[in-house]
Amino acid sequence: MTEVLDRRRAQQLVLLLCIAQTLVQIGAFFWPALLPQLAPKWALSNTAAGWVTASFYGAYMLAVPVLVTLTDRIDPKRIYLFGVGLTVFGHLLFGVFADGFWTAFVCRAITGIGWAGTYMTGLKLLADKVDAKMLSRATAGHAASIGLSGAFSFATGDWLSQLAGWQSAFLIASASAFLAWLMIGMVVPPQSIATPKVSGAGSFDFRPVLRNRSAMAYASAYAIHTLEMSALRGWGVAFLAYVAASTGTKEGLISPALLLTLLGLLGTAASLLGNEVAIHFGRKRLVKAAMAGSILLGGLIGFIGTSSYWLAAGLMLIYGVIIWLESSSLTAGTAGTA
Repeated sequence: MTEVLDRRRAQQLVLLLCIAQTLVQIGAFFWPALLPQLAPKWALSNTAAGWVTASFYGAYMLAVPVLVTLTDRIDPKRIYLFGVGLTVFGHLLFGVFADGFWTAFVCRAITGIGWAGTYMTGLKLLADKVDAKMLSRATAGHAASIGLSGAFSFATGDWLSQLAGWQSAFLIASASAFLAWLMIGMVVPPQSIATPKVSGAGSFDFRPVLRNRSAMAYASAYAIHTLEMSALRGWGVAFLAYVAASTGTKEGLISPALLLTLLGLLGTAASLLGNEVAIHFGRKRLVKAAMAGSILLGGLIGFIGTSSYWLAAGLMLIYGVIIWLESSSLTAGTAGTA
């Protein structure tokens, strides 16, 4: 059975896992950060580059229902270490072997499966070992560590590439994830899982979820929200680099990668703020307002964003804040109605 840790040990676990998640996620967006450099180097079309970006998210999407569901039957620590191991392997292969479309596609897909095995399973590690009173803050810290690490991933990837080459950036990301694997593997105690009364097939029966119309409404809205967020992260650097080149703008100190890092930091703060706003403004009203804002900003970026680098940068920063503003409300709404 699951053993809830005492307060001191629980605090240590939360801190350890937040550090581990930071180390794992720091390389998550190295590919989008370096896309303007690697796409012409490998003669990739926009479509081909998009498929490499999509392989990460596609593999994540397919792996999440399996890996997260298995934590009901298998120690979440084992699933988490499996995910971190694939992250280590994916970054390592990318740094050593990636030289074109197919190698990059496969390596990013492996890393995407690794992400599926670390993101929600890390939260499950906390939920099983931390008491209800501490869980809310632990969840916020877990989300913040991933958000901050994802934000700094863009600037870190760009900086490491300039310092030692793009291959070294991915090798360092692999080493960082391996350090996280050692931390969790050596420190977090294993736990036994009570055998569910349902069959193995029953564990993957999603019909009750599909019948919950309210939860599915939130989940569908969250799918659109995630699509926007992934598109912004996946193409933000490339879009800004294109605008800078087409308008003859000298980027100066604020490079596209640094702007995406700033966007991620503002987005993380907006996500936390959104939860407080929803309490006073109403969850549904906040989500509707944020989505209306997303429609407006997305249209403005598409129609006039290419006319000026600084205009594009400003619009994207506002767009990112609006997208992230609804994140916590959609998460809470989905979980609450489920």
